[in-house]
Amino acid sequence: MFRPLSVFIGMRYTGAKRRNHFVSFISLTSMTGLALGVLVMILVLSVMNGFDHEMRTRVLGMVPHATIESPVPIDDWRSLAARAQVHPQVVAVAPFTQMQGLMTHNGQVQKVLINAIDPALEPRVSIIGDFFRQGSLAALRPGEFGILIGDKAAAKLGVGLGDRLTFVAPEVTVTPAGMFPRMKRFTVQGIFHVGAGELDGYVAMAHLDDLGRLQRWRPGQVQGLRLKLADLFQAPRTAWAIAANLDGEDFYARDWTRSHGNLYQAIRMEKTMIGLLLLLIVAVAAFNIISTLVMVVTDKKGDIAILRTLGATPGQIMATFMVQGTVIGVIGTLIGGVLGILAALNIGSWIAALERLLGHKFLSADVYFIDYLPSQLMGEDVVLVCGAALLLSFLATLYPAWRAARTQPAEALRYE
Repeated sequence: MFRPLSVFIGMRYTGAKRRNHFVSFISLTSMTGLALGVLVMILVLSVMNGFDHEMRTRVLGMVPHATIESPVPIDDWRSLAARAQVHPQVVAVAPFTQMQGLMTHNGQVQKVLINAIDPALEPRVSIIGDFFRQGSLAALRPGEFGILIGDKAAAKLGVGLGDRLTFVAPEVTVTPAGMFPRMKRFTVQGIFHVGAGELDGYVAMAHLDDLGRLQRWRPGQVQGLRLKLADLFQAPRTAWAIAANLDGEDFYARDWTRSHGNLYQAIRMEKTMIGLLLLLIVAVAAFNIISTLVMVVTDKKGDIAILRTLGATPGQIMATFMVQGTVIGVIGTLIGGVLGILAALNIGSWIAALERLLGHKFLSADVYFIDYLPSQLMGEDVVLVCGAALLLSFLATLYPAWRAARTQPAEALRYE
């Protein structure tokens, strides 16, 4: 379709003109707009992919995929774990007990959710072991009442490794002298930083035996089992199927979609909606090529008439202007794609450097579930964005090229 003569003339029309620089300026503007649209779309989709990835790996690496619980303490959790692990979706099982309350130290107070764990089994279902700044899971030993807390909670309470703090449970002890809150002193044995404000500020870990004693349970009793699943999106169905198969026992299931499902769905929906909105920006930039080519057709009516009198066919004339629009689209898309890839690969470090320079945190852990800007570049997004930009650019050339092909030589040369 694009013969050498059409390609040559189309390339010439794309360059600067001695008589009409304004048309060349419009071509440059269309190319720049398309490049910026492609750049921004690749960058934003990469950031949304980063949030999606961090949600899956960090937050859902700490939050249970699913749990099996009972209204009363579970005595023989090992046999229950063996029965749950028969399900093909279950990768690992670990016991847990939870207790909410307050942590106090030197007049500072912080709300906390204590997850009592078995240090030997917890790494099978959680990634917490990868994020310790001080201490480790192994520091939790029964009877010592050690506790692991996030760095944000440690900073608020003003405690470090080896310091003692007081846990106040939301229960009271009735004595002849009156009612007193149930309190227990814990020793800080580890400080972790996951990067999620909710986890670093409000979650703590203790040994199963210690929290069981605090709740006055018999040795070996736990609240429930934490399940790690092969497919976390099957968590609701899998958890309830396991709970239903525990015949004759009063068990119920919970899963991550209840605690963090809305956040995850919001991220996925935002990625889709933002992608569509940015595609419209790319479409606007691509269809600016229409105005560029219409102006070129108007400016070059005399040249078109001369080419027609020399024997050029309407198809060759149409191909000439399609080449010009396609060149604008290809160059704009290529520049935008390269810059978008570079920005997506470095946006996290750039934002961190800007935060250090300004002394201001753009993503506060008190508001967002992470305190940094993640980015994950995906090849399919780059291909999709660049492909859409090229397609829209090509479609934008059809109408002006068709108008150029309909130019009648006698009419065009009448006033020349």
